[in-house]
Amino acid sequence: MYRRKFKHTAVRTKKSFKARIILPMILVLSTLVIIMNIFLATRFSVLRDDLVNERLAASVNSLKLYLADCGEGSKAAALSMASNPAAVKAIEERDRKALLDLFIPTHSLYRVTYYTICDSEGVVLARSYAPERYGDSIANQRNVKNALEGRITTYFEAGTAVRVGVRTGAPVYGADGTLVGIVSAGVMFDTEEAVDDLKDLFRSDVTVVSGDTRIATTILKDGRRAVGTKIDPAIAKVLIEERQEYSDYVDIFGKRYKSFYKPLFNAHDEPFAAIFLGIPVADLEAKSNKSIRDGILLGLGGLVVSILLLFYIISYISNPIIKLSRDVKHLADGDLDIEINVEGEDEVGYLGRSVQAVAGTLHKLVTDVNVMIAEHDMGNTDYYLNAEEFLGAYKALAGNVLDLTDIGMRDPLTGIPNRRSFDSRLKMEWGRALREKKAISILFLDVDRFKLYNDTHGHQQGDMALKTVAQALKDTVHRSADFAARWGGEEFVVLLPGTDSDGAMAVAEKVRIAIERAIIPAPDPKAANTTVSIGVNSRIPAPGISLSDFISEADAALYKAKETGRNRAVLAEGVS
Repeated sequence: MYRRKFKHTAVRTKKSFKARIILPMILVLSTLVIIMNIFLATRFSVLRDDLVNERLAASVNSLKLYLADCGEGSKAAALSMASNPAAVKAIEERDRKALLDLFIPTHSLYRVTYYTICDSEGVVLARSYAPERYGDSIANQRNVKNALEGRITTYFEAGTAVRVGVRTGAPVYGADGTLVGIVSAGVMFDTEEAVDDLKDLFRSDVTVVSGDTRIATTILKDGRRAVGTKIDPAIAKVLIEERQEYSDYVDIFGKRYKSFYKPLFNAHDEPFAAIFLGIPVADLEAKSNKSIRDGILLGLGGLVVSILLLFYIISYISNPIIKLSRDVKHLADGDLDIEINVEGEDEVGYLGRSVQAVAGTLHKLVTDVNVMIAEHDMGNTDYYLNAEEFLGAYKALAGNVLDLTDIGMRDPLTGIPNRRSFDSRLKMEWGRALREKKAISILFLDVDRFKLYNDTHGHQQGDMALKTVAQALKDTVHRSADFAARWGGEEFVVLLPGTDSDGAMAVAEKVRIAIERAIIPAPDPKAANTTVSIGVNSRIPAPGISLSDFISEADAALYKAKETGRNRAVLAEGVS
């Protein structure tokens, strides 16, 4: 018995098919993770330096504002106390207890930390900071000396009880206008409490330096405050001899800081002290290194998850293709009895059903030919194939083969041409309209509130709605040159060659009404049937008009139709 032999066609094995996809994807993902980690490490280093510089700059600005504010506060406090009748009386009566009682409520009010009251000779009557010390003369201090001469001045100075601070001296006059004493108010910087408060305020370590010695600091050495230790002689030279600010990275007791030193000038315009601000770099380096490590671990974890997910996706996609490829190989080897069963409504399922139809037709033809040969072998020369049936079978075979070529150009859900087919047709018709200088129009359709429709009725009903819209387009767009396709999702498109704007708007309105009258439940059960919004564009192609502009204008018209109430057709701007 005769059997038709088919030329063998090589089919990739399952292993090579997956390897061609998975191995390059793993390589790409691994490269991306490595690049990402290198980028993160570099970026974190730059960000760390930027963060240190920005934090220090903010702290420096805060320090300068704070020093200015201390001067204003000490001046306000001195003037207030000097004009207080109770204070004047206590000075005249040399009542130390009354003076100390007056100091207490005004410290926080004016943000000062100490008062010193002197008599008219500059001898201390009372101090709020060291109340047990009095009777010494501070008449040689510039602000006290100026106050004795009737002037109010504010200076950074070192005093008897305060080694570094800012103070204001103000004269105190009695009822008869005679000088009875001096009020000196100020802010001290040389105590543990002061530097601790400044550390909280500036978010950095703080040190008060007198000459070249740390007299108050938040920096620790061997677990204790590094009071009495020396600063770098080179830095002291810049501060004292060169009278300049200093800022750079410095190492202090094995710890690296981004530092700033501001010199303080006394009443004689001499640098006598400095304030240090320091951002510990090591803490930020540890945090940034931890972030880099976390980023690397996260990237590796993401890589592993991506590879596993990739294996699953490729298997999900490739298994039907591999099965179909194996069945096609058997078919190519002449096994026409094979049953090809690929489930699904996607392109692979459609391809499998089409191949099965081809195999069935071939099987019938070969069977008929074999029967005829057998009959002739047995001497029945009157047996022939029915010509009409044979021709019909060949036509069916040709149709099935055409269906196979049509898979990539047709939307599997709605059965109308897909985006790829539309793009090809649009380029052809645009070129023809350009040559013939004829109008060409396009309709962009979008199902109104389709997400709400799916949420209300379910995706299966949503697919039925899209099929109904596609059928309405088939029933409405009749001309052979016209072309309707599914653009994607709930969007459709209609191409109208040789149609001007009036004709396009007429077709758009006809399509809109047809879809509105179709039996498609609305998302809201109380509302009317589901509708579409349509953007219309019509142009006579010219060298200055591009296809992308043509489509963008129609899309903009569709957006306007949505904005202005939906269920309407809107012509693109500039089209007459």
